[in-house]
Amino acid sequence: MTRPQHDPVLLDRVVALLEPALDHEGAVLVDATLGLGGHTEAVLARCSLARVVGIDRDPQALDLARARLAPYGDRFTAVHAVYDEIPDVLRDLGLAAVQGVLFDLGVSSMQLDVPERGFAYAVDAPLDMRMDGTTGPTAADVLNTYSAAELTRVLRDFGEEKFARKIAGAVVRRRETTPFTTSAALVELLYAEIPAPARRTGGHPAKRTFQALRMEVNDELAVLRRAVPAAIDAISVGGRVVVESYHSLEDRLVKQAFTAVTRSDLPPDLPFVPEGSEPPLRLVTRGAEKANAAETAANPRAASVRLRAVERVHPRTSQGAA
Repeated sequence: MTRPQHDPVLLDRVVALLEPALDHEGAVLVDATLGLGGHTEAVLARCSLARVVGIDRDPQALDLARARLAPYGDRFTAVHAVYDEIPDVLRDLGLAAVQGVLFDLGVSSMQLDVPERGFAYAVDAPLDMRMDGTTGPTAADVLNTYSAAELTRVLRDFGEEKFARKIAGAVVRRRETTPFTTSAALVELLYAEIPAPARRTGGHPAKRTFQALRMEVNDELAVLRRAVPAAIDAISVGGRVVVESYHSLEDRLVKQAFTAVTRSDLPPDLPFVPEGSEPPLRLVTRGAEKANAAETAANPRAASVRLRAVERVHPRTSQGAA
């Protein structure tokens, strides 16, 4: 199997955002999307008092991260789970709260750089796309079983594909004689169905469809919708949640969740904010931060990143509430 490469996006900025929350004895960071452990390695190296709980649904990524982070001993704990299972993971570890949670969303180097996983459209490979290859339907299952209407929804909503209906119809027609099994057949169909002028702009014509299938197969938006509030609830006062998104739908969900816990519902003309009425968290970043031109040139995956962070300033009022 091809060995993946790892180039974390906005690494220095992410660590800088987390450092103030992790600068004391006993501090714990949950790296909710561990991948190959690039962000975690930097945190362990620069935040000497902190330890990290690394969560990933991909067993192969966990094995590689364990090997990479072995020098840090018991400062690193790897957990096989999906990131909306943060409350269960912390309960199992006996942690009532943590000081940081990091999400680096989207597809990781572990998936993109290993052709056998079926995430990349540049090489012919089985249409799998499961982040956890041990469970659930594959991208081929989606293509071969979803109705034209369902496929249109997936391509339009998750891929923002203008030709979603046209592509979905072509998929349904083709699979009647030849079911989809590998990526080359899908890429060929996309070249045939997407008009030439559209193929010349916006990157590879398969990019949007592959993204949409990956998000559907891994139920990414539903998982994120549950995970961000769980992360917010998990942090103690001074703790921070940092999120890197790569898709407008992801970023919108994060923005909404952060707004809900940092916005005051009091009338803006009040002369003072009554004690206990302040929002429980504050925004650490102004809007969504982006990678600069130098990083994008060095690492094309940084081009679409949107980085947001919040910090808890008031204690949780009750279990399960921000």
